[in-house]
Amino acid sequence: MLHGAPPDAVRRALDDADPLPGTAGFAGALEVDPDDADETLVRDVLGRYPLFVDETSEEWAASPTELANPQSFPAGHARRPAEVDPEKVWTLPDPEPFADERTAVAELRTAVRDGVDAAASAASADDDREDADVAVAFSGGVDSALVAAGLDAAGIDAPLYAGGFPDSHDLDAARSAAHAMDRELRVVEFTVRDVERAVPRVARAIDRPDAMAVQIALPLFLVAERAAEDGYSHLAVGQGADELFGGYAKVARAPEDPRVDADTVRGARDEMLATLPKQLERDVLALRAAGVEPVAPLLHDRVVETALRLPGDALVDDRGERKRALRLAAREFVPDRVAFREKKAVQYGSLAARELDRLAREAGFKRRMDDHVTEYVRSRIDE
Repeated sequence: MLHGAPPDAVRRALDDADPLPGTAGFAGALEVDPDDADETLVRDVLGRYPLFVDETSEEWAASPTELANPQSFPAGHARRPAEVDPEKVWTLPDPEPFADERTAVAELRTAVRDGVDAAASAASADDDREDADVAVAFSGGVDSALVAAGLDAAGIDAPLYAGGFPDSHDLDAARSAAHAMDRELRVVEFTVRDVERAVPRVARAIDRPDAMAVQIALPLFLVAERAAEDGYSHLAVGQGADELFGGYAKVARAPEDPRVDADTVRGARDEMLATLPKQLERDVLALRAAGVEPVAPLLHDRVVETALRLPGDALVDDRGERKRALRLAAREFVPDRVAFREKKAVQYGSLAARELDRLAREAGFKRRMDDHVTEYVRSRIDE
């Protein structure tokens, strides 16, 4: 079974080695020849759909929990019939940058509209409905605000869900942004009991008990869980924007920042893109465990293709402002105070990291221990 794109589109991409054939990603088993039952395993260049293979058999699955010895299938690869090892088929292009900022921003606006329209159509097709059954994970930052406004402009009635502890930065930012956009906000206030309950479920679902992965996945899971309880089958997210558009401080500080090897901002951005498959595995698996299918308009091929053509100063300007082109493009959809809002990482902005640390210490895993939160998470999985 192939997830995420029509088989014909993936066959063409495989034949042409085209990494961006106009899809929102794909993974699974593809019948390369409709008259031949043999299947080729494929996963798109950014790993937007998870895919796992069993290390000791020919079995594969969309979730690691379905296999005895799961191993992530590498993004951009294909494994043809009778072959043991996957082959690298797709690599992201390195196109010439846009000549000027105005052209870049105009192209990006068009690409975002295309990505939103494609995501809405895919969600509708999943549910066999005329209208997409979609909610939005809303943090008040430019990424989720742009997704929310884009869906609204496309005629999709997608309510906004914001999650965090009552005194968290994310809830304050989401309330402020929703007010500026004249949108109703559904608030999911986390409790310590919520986090305690969710930790083992999230860690098992993502098959990664390390503290950082669970801290990031927890807020997504809890928001998605509420949306699913309210009857929504899809959750629109702003995933990919930081990696595509220069949202990380270490990208903005390249080449001085020791956390990147690149000599330029664009090169550092490309390093971040290489981390997307692992991050998306975590996020998609957490959302599915909560009962929803993710929708990521900013990761559509059209958006990716446009982002790759942005010059360095459209990613980070000379004042150090990150995601400059995306913020300028967003001005058509959202108020300036939302488009140019800075935001904390979700694990800190929601206070999930703080409360998970507190739970670990209360359970006897003290900070003087090596990676005490990870040890706490492991103990919960083993219960």
